[in-house]
Amino acid sequence: MRRAVRETVSGLPREFWWLWTSTLINRLGAFVATFMALYLTLDRGYSASYAGLVASLHGLGGVVSSLGAGVMTDRFGRRPTLLIAQSSTAVSVALLGFMHDPVSIAAVAFLVGMASNASRPAVQAMMADIVRPEDRVRAFSLNYWAINLGFAVSSMAAGFIAEFSYLAGFLIEAGMTLGCALVVFAKLPESRPVRTAKEAAVEAGLGAVLRDRRFMSVVGLSFLVSLVFQQGSVGLPVAMGEAGFTPADYGLAIAVNGVLIVALQIPVTRFIQHRDPRRLLVISSLLAGYGFGLTAFAGSVGVFALTVCVWTLAEIVNAPTQTGLVMLLSPTHGRGRYQGMYTLSWSLAALVAPLMSGVVIDRLGAEWLWGLCAMVGTAAGLGYAMLMSRLPAEEPAPQTPPLRVPATQAPAAQVSAAQAPAVQVPAAPATRTQAAAVQAPGAQAPAVETPMAKAPTVKAPALQAGPAAGETPVEA
Repeated sequence: MRRAVRETVSGLPREFWWLWTSTLINRLGAFVATFMALYLTLDRGYSASYAGLVASLHGLGGVVSSLGAGVMTDRFGRRPTLLIAQSSTAVSVALLGFMHDPVSIAAVAFLVGMASNASRPAVQAMMADIVRPEDRVRAFSLNYWAINLGFAVSSMAAGFIAEFSYLAGFLIEAGMTLGCALVVFAKLPESRPVRTAKEAAVEAGLGAVLRDRRFMSVVGLSFLVSLVFQQGSVGLPVAMGEAGFTPADYGLAIAVNGVLIVALQIPVTRFIQHRDPRRLLVISSLLAGYGFGLTAFAGSVGVFALTVCVWTLAEIVNAPTQTGLVMLLSPTHGRGRYQGMYTLSWSLAALVAPLMSGVVIDRLGAEWLWGLCAMVGTAAGLGYAMLMSRLPAEEPAPQTPPLRVPATQAPAAQVSAAQAPAVQVPAAPATRTQAAAVQAPGAQAPAVETPMAKAPTVKAPALQAGPAAGETPVEA
């Protein structure tokens, strides 16, 4: 076990671990999202419909900021975007704790959603910048593990903090988010790749992202999978409540999700990091769909927990693999915009999923919701299979062809092995001579003919930085 953990965490750069630490601190302090509904209904005395409105505005803020934060990440840099987003989140969360007017609460909740979601494109782009391509799935898995570990701890702590003071929860989250900003400021340098003049001239704008059909197909499939996964927090508690189960029963069943992610993310990462991403995405989509589909047959807390195990395994596999695919399809200097568009798919799913589950359960029943999840998961799996089959194979590096130097130039030149492997000088038509060997370091060049009669074997001098008088430079 120690060896498995060591192999999973070894080889990643120091900057990644500081970014990972910042993520963990941020999620450890994520109290507000956990108790917001209870705070509004129990402490402030607002209705459940108003609490739902505030939650929707919080999600809408995330939708709005996804694309804007992606543009900022590419244009101004990863580090400035992180600092602005985390500092703004700290200020807005603290401010929300002091709001009493319903309009003010809704407006500040929208700002909190914007600020908290703005850091995601920058985090993912910076991670892709500092981690080698072959290690990215492992890095994304570890980051996802930190998110869920922090969420599990903060969810348990939120209940105790709420019993003491809701305001304390707001202020603690604000302080810990500010701590994340300090970690970024002190330990993380800017990682945005330096642009050449040509790359700056062809900057990938949002229009270019939207015209990238292959990538937008991935975004669409991600939206479908996200709709399914969102039912764990919006459809499942409603369905269990209508079936006569208590909130404690739901809490026990859903707790399996966090426990499994914390326990299995690292070993599963070692298993999948070198596997075919097409198969992983297809299998995880099917597991997610049919894992929720099996919920239609659940009649006890134990069976509900068993279905959670199935779709949690899908979540463990899908999250890092999907993020790795997004980075594979993203141009280096457009990672922020591409990641912002990908984040938008999850934000939109968070808005649509509650509406979808409520309408389906009210009009058709919970069994139809779980059947619909199975259908959506199947459609996403088929979509991934078709999309990934059209991904181009990696092309081999082109080889430099041999150079042919006209007879009017220098008869021979010693060239480096990094240049063309052979230099051929055609013979003059009037005279046939013996071969003169032209030798290059690291490889024996073929014999050539020169216009001099009975020319002996010679070695040409090495090519210098500038040609000598009467010589003509050989360009690779």
